[in-house]
Amino acid sequence: MNIQPAKSDDLSEVRALLETERLPASDVDERALERFLIWREPSGVSGVVGLELYGNVAFLRSLVVARHARGSGAGAALTQAAERLAASSGVDDLYLLTMTAERFFSARGYRNVDRRDAPPSIQGTTQFTGLCPSSAVLMMKSLR
Repeated sequence: MNIQPAKSDDLSEVRALLETERLPASDVDERALERFLIWREPSGVSGVVGLELYGNVAFLRSLVVARHARGSGAGAALTQAAERLAASSGVDDLYLLTMTAERFFSARGYRNVDRRDAPPSIQGTTQFTGLCPSSAVLMMKSLR
């Protein structure tokens, strides 16, 4: 499998991939990488996903696959790996914001949620409060 935990050495590649695909990268640092997974190919990091844990809820963030690796199953594999990591960490509900991947996540069991109904810990994330536009769709999946 090409999925592995991100390491501090991966930080510049992770940020570059996020920036290339116009996803927030300014808050991704070595500490944040502790809950990131990467899809590694011989050419380097070709996919990434992150988790922010808040007790029994978590925020799925920064899912991106490089253009050359799309259609390979990397996005689905990264999502499943992040869900397994969240579940093993005691997470019941997983939330995310998206501007472009609503159909992708719907096909994987996520449903749209009114932003006002998000738990306070999710509403307080940097993505929710400013990095993602207010037009981003909030989605949620129960893991239990």
